[in-house]
Amino acid sequence: MKPFANLLVLVLLVAPLLYLAISCASAADLKTIVKDANVQRKLLGRHMLSLQWLHFGKNQYGSASVTRTDNQLLLAGEQVSKEGDPGYLKINGRITEVNSSGFKFHGKIVYSVKSIKDGKECVRDGDYTFLAKGARKYWRMQEMESSCSEVTDYVDLYF
Repeated sequence: MKPFANLLVLVLLVAPLLYLAISCASAADLKTIVKDANVQRKLLGRHMLSLQWLHFGKNQYGSASVTRTDNQLLLAGEQVSKEGDPGYLKINGRITEVNSSGFKFHGKIVYSVKSIKDGKECVRDGDYTFLAKGARKYWRMQEMESSCSEVTDYVDLYF
C-alpha cells in the first residue's frame, strides 16, 4: 500500500505544476505573431467584407473590424443581404499570424445563401489563410472549396 500512497502524493504535488505549465503555454499560443508591422497597421480598423454569393452584381458589402486586445488581433464582422433573397455571412475569431502577403485566421465563418443547400447554414470552424495577391485590394480566404456543397466560396476582406 505504501507505493500507492507515494504515487498519490507525487501526483498531487506534480498535477498543479503541470496544469500551470499547460495554462501558460496555452496563453502564449494565443498571441498574434506579427511578421510585418505594415500589414498589421493595414489590418487594424474597419473593413468591407464580402462573400461573392451575397455581393455579386449587387455591390452590397458587409463590414468587419480588426481590433487589438492584449497581444491578439481579433476579427469580427458580417454581411447581410439586402435583396429579397435572405442571406448572411458572419466571421468571428482571432488572427494568429500577420505576414507580408496576408494573415492567418482561427475562428468561425458561417453563411447562409438561399441558392446553396436551400439556405441551410454552412459553418466552417478552424484555421484559414487570407492572402492579397497581385494588385488586389483585398485579402481572400484561400480555403475556397466549400465544406457544405460543391461551390467555391470567395470570402474577401478589403483594405
